[in-house]
Amino acid sequence: MKKTILTMLAALAVSVLAVGVCHCKEKEGESGEDVKAPQFTLKNYDGKEVSLSDCAGKIVVLEWFNYECPFVVYHYEKPKTMASLAAKYKDKDVVWLAVNSTKHLTTEKNKAFAEEHKLGYPILDDRAGKVGRAYSAKTTPHMFIIDTEGKIVYDGAIDNSPMGRKKEDAVDYVDTALAALTAGKAVSTAKTKPYGCSVKYAR
Repeated sequence: MKKTILTMLAALAVSVLAVGVCHCKEKEGESGEDVKAPQFTLKNYDGKEVSLSDCAGKIVVLEWFNYECPFVVYHYEKPKTMASLAAKYKDKDVVWLAVNSTKHLTTEKNKAFAEEHKLGYPILDDRAGKVGRAYSAKTTPHMFIIDTEGKIVYDGAIDNSPMGRKKEDAVDYVDTALAALTAGKAVSTAKTKPYGCSVKYAR
């Protein structure tokens, strides 16, 4: 009887250890460490296809976008965060791509928004939501940075100041990450909680 109990306890200990190991592996994946960016091909508002593979060897910023979301509009009309960052790092082999996964989007409105704000990067049509779901994009904006090896090295918010509410100690996470990457350094903050409007996915 004693031998049977010992055997059962040993088996239980092994199973608990195994669960712990699996849990740790899941957490590593969630942190963005060594996670390969899902490949995709989407069309810009002018009908031209853009593939992530076309940007191989470059740093890529993915911005989840919705022209109806006030959090997005704020960053384009007040501090002009997205357009300014895209321009700042354009000559440092950084590619900026906006992705609109809103189910009822129109390419005409994507184009009108891009022209109004004189954007130098595309707004890609993902109304089917396939790419958004592949990246687990939750909000607009939700930012992802892919390094030159095709790995996601940042996943989260554009900054820590929604609608400019934080007057002191505001941090632009994307600018900070890009500054590090273009200087050959590691990203210090790899994951934050995104904020904004929920992505309006098609069901």
